[in-house]
Amino acid sequence: MLGDDIEIILHDVTDLENSVVAISETNLSGREIGSPVTNLILKMLKEGRAQNKSFITNYEGVAKDGKVLRSSTFFIRNENNEIIGMLCINIDYRKMERVIDYLSKFVGVQKIAEKKTAPTVEHLSPSIEDLAKASIKEIVGGVNIPPERMSQEERLEIIEKLNENGIFLLKGIVSIVAEELCTSEASIYRYLSKVKKVHGSV
Repeated sequence: MLGDDIEIILHDVTDLENSVVAISETNLSGREIGSPVTNLILKMLKEGRAQNKSFITNYEGVAKDGKVLRSSTFFIRNENNEIIGMLCINIDYRKMERVIDYLSKFVGVQKIAEKKTAPTVEHLSPSIEDLAKASIKEIVGGVNIPPERMSQEERLEIIEKLNENGIFLLKGIVSIVAEELCTSEASIYRYLSKVKKVHGSV
């Protein structure tokens, strides 16, 4: 009904690691049934920010291939007002942008303002491993230090930010994070223990 440029995904958040339970044939994000929740949803669940919301709309989502989508998420709740699922809609708006750009040039209308960068970027990762890699890459950012050369303090800072973003809500994530940071699972658990002592929770 909505055309080929819109993807609809149904999530079951009672199983974060295999959250995607249905997806439209217009697959834009490269995700599939059994893919995990996104970094944005993990962060919202960790912080409790979704408790008083029915939906979040028109934020930036990035597919694994780098395609930028306009995303919206609608929360599904049970009788106790607990979030049990989500309906996510991703739109590939590039065709519309090209049409608008063409019409603007054709009629001689200059753009009044440049597009503002969305405050939150959602990584639409098809697997837990991809989600971990994207989250670590986002946190490390422009720091030009290979993981194998990071100090304990630098790794601890990354673990603390990953924890704040809810990445450790996923089962089996510790081994993936350990591999990405070139350290052992035992070290990751030690870092998490230190975070717990400072903040009182993991």
